[in-house]
Amino acid sequence: MTGEPGGVRLEPWSPDDFWLLRRINTPGMTEHLGGPETEEQLAARHRRYLAVAAGRMYRVVLAGTGETVGSIGYWEHDRQGETVWETGWGVLPEFQRRGLAVLAAREVVGVARDANTHRHLHALPRVENAASNAVCRRAGFTLLGEVSAEYPKGHWSVSNDWRLDLGRDADVRQEFADVSRRRS
Repeated sequence: MTGEPGGVRLEPWSPDDFWLLRRINTPGMTEHLGGPETEEQLAARHRRYLAVAAGRMYRVVLAGTGETVGSIGYWEHDRQGETVWETGWGVLPEFQRRGLAVLAAREVVGVARDANTHRHLHALPRVENAASNAVCRRAGFTLLGEVSAEYPKGHWSVSNDWRLDLGRDADVRQEFADVSRRRS
């Protein structure tokens, strides 16, 4: 839905986007991520976002108004001996419950697919994070099951492992499934 009035567009993370990290760094927004970070941790995160070697971080913007609504990105991750893409996102509270995270996730799927580097894109929301698990489902990911995940470093939790096949043939299967659901 890029460019459509109700859609979103992804803008590459820039040095001017530190304010967004501060906005996202609240107890409510970081509840499933280990809680708010210190100013030093935020500065380090900002530097990592600017220097992602493989993948990219983005600011999520409403296509019609240019308002920033959150962030999303994808990066390399080792998953059971296979290098895959992993994704994660955050939508500011005043923009939640509008389906914007799903639209942003679908945009990241397209970008990761176009990178043509890895076959799979994973998302690992904590099991109790109903909103992010719903985003995964609505964005076309397949639930593989529960896994133990470390985030932030040194903190282990139970997460759902959602995977999306980035192969072009996966598009055909997804379109067929969507058409079948609409007919029933």
